[in-house]
Amino acid sequence: MRPVAILGAAMTKFGVSEKTNLEMFAEAGLEAIARSRLEPRDMEALFFGNCLGDFEEGQLHMAPFAHAELGLPVSAPATRFESACATATVATRHAALLVGAGVYDVVIAGGTERATKMGTSLATRTFAMASQAQHESAAGITFPGVFAMATHLYAHKYNIPLKDLKRHMAGVAVKNHSHGSMNPKAHFQKKIDIDTVLGGMMVADPLQLFDCCPFSDGAAAVIVADAAKAKDLIKDPVYIAGMGQASCGPLYVQKDLTRVLAREASIAQAYKEAGIGPDDLDVIELHDCFTIAEILALESFGVYGFGKAYDAATKGETTLNGSRVVVNPSGGLKAKGHPIGATGAAQLTEIVEQLRGESGPRQVEGARIGLVDTLGGDLGTVCNIILTNGVN
Repeated sequence: MRPVAILGAAMTKFGVSEKTNLEMFAEAGLEAIARSRLEPRDMEALFFGNCLGDFEEGQLHMAPFAHAELGLPVSAPATRFESACATATVATRHAALLVGAGVYDVVIAGGTERATKMGTSLATRTFAMASQAQHESAAGITFPGVFAMATHLYAHKYNIPLKDLKRHMAGVAVKNHSHGSMNPKAHFQKKIDIDTVLGGMMVADPLQLFDCCPFSDGAAAVIVADAAKAKDLIKDPVYIAGMGQASCGPLYVQKDLTRVLAREASIAQAYKEAGIGPDDLDVIELHDCFTIAEILALESFGVYGFGKAYDAATKGETTLNGSRVVVNPSGGLKAKGHPIGATGAAQLTEIVEQLRGESGPRQVEGARIGLVDTLGGDLGTVCNIILTNGVN
């Protein structure tokens, strides 16, 4: 594998949009191409993420239409990826693999989603279709239900009173909304407090409203290129140091929901390829679809031991200027938003900007190494990408 870099990266504002999926992706994609000092005709392939375009807009097979909106050459193939919430991260990983293998020199990857178009009821039903249909969906499982069970199991396994665990989970929400208040492209840009979280309506016991990320619209894209050519195009390319991807089966195979087995396998691959460990990370964008999910992720990464990350946010260890590692400076899925087909590319955009020192008031000082973590389905798919700015 030859070294691979990310040139331009861009995202639309996340939230509720009147633009179509294709319009949002064109906005993000053309900005990423322009930031790379390239033209659409320079793209050799499109790795395009979208999950629910058929339910949102009656549109399947969206990749070639996104290709046309960007003005890519006919010779550049456009391929759609679907890996539930990990869609755009998986698309980018496959783009990087083919660039690393020498098949392409410059490609575009990313995704788009317009979840709010469906309304809450249909969005909840369609998201739950990423669960196993025969044994999970048929039993009424939804994602809030899965992470609610994980919360109860975590409290029992580690002998933490549920009331105390919920207060620490609320600390995750408060932290990420505080970070989001500094992100002009976040869905929610308002700080909240512990009482607001604990006073929210119940969604799936014990998860309350502010334990859950929103349905969002948005798009994001990155330009992936041969690292040998990157320096000729922009002054500050960001390099892909390591990647991992792993899969697990339905919940009855996974059994212990407090251990995300696919994540543990995926991050081990990424650490090995990058030649680093958890203590080397400066900034992390991870999949906080629910507050308990951030706690489980930090333990899977090895940043904390199992059963030890639950109070990291309330101790101030994972906030900007915190004492350990900065987690979700963008606001995370909780505050930045979660348009599922775009989420991974937006996480990459945040890390790229952090490593370039472009993040304004939410900048992580001296950030050199960043981790992207995206979870697909009910713990079934995980993809990790470690980035570095090449500064020792």
